[in-house]
Amino acid sequence: MDIIWIIFLIVLALFFDYLNGFHDAANSVATVVSTRVLSPRVAVWWAAFFNFAALFVFHTGVAKTIGSGIVDISIVDTNLVFGALMGACVWNLLTWWWGLPSSSSHALIGGLIGAALVKAGPSSLVSAGIIKTVAFIVIAPIMGVFFSIVIASVVFRIFAHSNPFKVDHIFRKGQLLSAAAYSLGHGGNDAQKTMGIITMLLFGGVSAGTGDISVIRDFFMTNHEAARFAAGDTFFIPISIVILCHLAIAFGTLSGGWRIVKTMGQKVTRLKPVDGFCAESGAAASLFISSWLGIPVSTTHTITGGIVGIGSFRRFSAVRWGVARKIVWAWVVTIPAAALISAVSYWASTLF
Repeated sequence: MDIIWIIFLIVLALFFDYLNGFHDAANSVATVVSTRVLSPRVAVWWAAFFNFAALFVFHTGVAKTIGSGIVDISIVDTNLVFGALMGACVWNLLTWWWGLPSSSSHALIGGLIGAALVKAGPSSLVSAGIIKTVAFIVIAPIMGVFFSIVIASVVFRIFAHSNPFKVDHIFRKGQLLSAAAYSLGHGGNDAQKTMGIITMLLFGGVSAGTGDISVIRDFFMTNHEAARFAAGDTFFIPISIVILCHLAIAFGTLSGGWRIVKTMGQKVTRLKPVDGFCAESGAAASLFISSWLGIPVSTTHTITGGIVGIGSFRRFSAVRWGVARKIVWAWVVTIPAAALISAVSYWASTLF
């Protein structure tokens, strides 16, 4: 196996991670920019910092789900990883161009499914992991709606008789905290998807006994991690990969996906600082819980749920449901669309 090809796939995985941050930057900063609490430039630096800081907060349960809980790791080879990454990257770029806040997470999962189906058929899929992930396409935005409404209920009750200007001043500062929490959850959940892919590539080659993968795997591992591997622990996330993936998503966030900011921050519903605080806090709570459970969820879904929740809390008609329906359709087609692109990419890679 050509070592250059493996290195290319690792770089492609990090590029997907960068795209994830780039694509989802709008989700991280849309509310704080739309309420004019922070300028776009400062907002992305704020979000990127907490994307990276997440490596000190979250365990790697989501990465392990992606790496071994979607497809049978014994069938993993470089062509499958290539197909999965191409499916995810191409779909991310298309939805960015169209200005649709789709899920980078589900694009990657769709990519894994598509390549695995072409290579080994339905038996290669890990049904428990896929069912859990697909279920959270519905559960994650509902959690975002629920938590944002609960937080809004408490906040609005506490400040019911306060001066509106005072409330606005308080939550301009409060939104800094809620935006930080959301970006922390974004980095904690989304960076792990790329960790899972790279680790799947490095450890999936164990059964094949490929020397090139062994050399690269050893390069990424510390002495302590190499000892773990030698002792029989054949799937864990090396700390060097954790750091690389958090750096990649943070740089992607710095680049920003500005086409989506308008959709998330203005088209779904109009936001005030207190609204942004409630929406971001609700979405952050959803991400923290999901990451703790090791479930790869869409940060897009959670923040959309948070925004819809606060909009409907204020007034049901305040939510532009036509725009919301368009976003939901993007969610529905993401996994099959990415799977189709991945299947074609996998097939093409086997010809060369």
